[in-house]
Amino acid sequence: MSTADLLYSDTEDALRDSVRRLLADRCPPELVVGAYDRAPADFSGVWKSLAVELGLAGLLVPEDLGGAGAGAREAGVVMEEIGRAVAPVPYLSSAVLATVALLKAGDTRTVGALADGTTTGALTVGLATAPGRFTPTVRRAGDTLTGTVTSVAGVSEADILIVPVEGPGGLELHTVPAGTAGVTVMPVLALDMTRPLSDVVFDAAESTRIDDGNAAAAVHEALLVGAALLASEQLGLAQWCFETTLAYVKERTQFGRAVGSFQAIKHRLADLWLEVTSAAAAARYAADTAARGDADAEVAAAVAQAYCSDVAVHAAEECVQLHGGIGMTWEYPAHLYLKRAKSDQLAFGTAYRHRARLADLIDLPA
Repeated sequence: MSTADLLYSDTEDALRDSVRRLLADRCPPELVVGAYDRAPADFSGVWKSLAVELGLAGLLVPEDLGGAGAGAREAGVVMEEIGRAVAPVPYLSSAVLATVALLKAGDTRTVGALADGTTTGALTVGLATAPGRFTPTVRRAGDTLTGTVTSVAGVSEADILIVPVEGPGGLELHTVPAGTAGVTVMPVLALDMTRPLSDVVFDAAESTRIDDGNAAAAVHEALLVGAALLASEQLGLAQWCFETTLAYVKERTQFGRAVGSFQAIKHRLADLWLEVTSAAAAARYAADTAARGDADAEVAAAVAQAYCSDVAVHAAEECVQLHGGIGMTWEYPAHLYLKRAKSDQLAFGTAYRHRARLADLIDLPA
């Protein structure tokens, strides 16, 4: 087992700067709130800039397949910045979940199209599915697929669906182009509309099988890496909430003093700083072990999700509360972060589910 290095490299810092500048310019809070409009704002241009101009869609894809040949550490940096901006882009669903599943299944053609940003994919697994807890709800009958998958992320933006299917001999992995006859996508009214969810119904839809008998491993790996990297998004979100709240209480005055000078506020922010700093270590370790294929990767992902999901929600709640009245308004972006944090808290399983999984992984008796 190699030694973990949780420090950010110069390359990772440069990547962070590029992503942060692009999102600050193209995805400010006053535009992100448009995701909640009756006719939601179109952020496809932001995604194409990230995927094509910055080449982030192929970070996890080897160079010989048209990708950047990077890894989960770099993808974790991108997820941190997406969390800081609450960016409504399908990076998690396409560049992580779909890409990892395709790589593990051995489909080089489709993964190459995802890597160059010309195609966006979505793994049709419910976003709340925890690693090790997947059960297929789509079945193959002859040459067609039938079944329903609920609360899938990224389907509305996807050009191609990667579908885990229960076949006669076990789990299979199929691809279905979006718009195929027999495929119906029904948007779901979700708490966090910056990461749209949809129910997908397959009714005798034609598909192409892509796995080589390793579909179960492909789905598991995708969910595991997704859970590990979601912790990085939760970290970025929590850091924004903490930093923004700290700056606000230093400036906001009450009774002739800065709000942040009151001892009760100091204690709350000190506790939050400790939580966010600890979350940084957990999230970074999860990304690092995933990048190295370390034997500790499953444990690290479980620890990161069990801890970081609650920290992100706490940070967002403190952000709303310590901003006082302005924190409750639609115009101030705090509500965007609280909604994303609550949504992320349920993604890939709850903290309780990950603690239970951790107990199993380390053979801790009930």
